[in-house]
Amino acid sequence: MIRVGKKLIRISPRDPIKLEYSLNEGRIWQSLCHGAAYGKFVDLFFEGGNEILAQTEKGLYFSRNEGRVWSRRL
Repeated sequence: MIRVGKKLIRISPRDPIKLEYSLNEGRIWQSLCHGAAYGKFVDLFFEGGNEILAQTEKGLYFSRNEGRVWSRRL
């Protein structure tokens, strides 16, 4: 789980090809991204700035819009 601004973002515990977000410290989670094209999400990284990294079973991806759309890191 990572924090990006006021959002908590996590890999769904029920379905690892999905990401979820919460705006209320984890009390309610909503769908953020369905990553079937990326494979299962393994880990998320955020060091500040505007880029989130995600390790998936198909490689390393990055997002610059809080996890809504991902591109493969070459």
